[in-house]
Amino acid sequence: MSSKLKSNVSKELQANSTHVEPREASGGNAASEENIRRRAYEIYFERGEQPGSELDDWFQAERELEGKVLAQAS
Repeated sequence: MSSKLKSNVSKELQANSTHVEPREASGGNAASEENIRRRAYEIYFERGEQPGSELDDWFQAERELEGKVLAQAS
């Protein structure tokens, strides 16, 4: 993927989404904000790069990654 496309998508995501504060890590078990951001970006591409669901993408990524962290901790 070209860096220009990444830049445009990143700007679009920032412009269209509300700011989401990262949750405080509890003992290092929470998924990092950077990992959530990357997964949300992947989800955006998986659903055809259609704008308007950035917050849904973020929450889905957060659920997926935090589920993995919890499974690893068990």
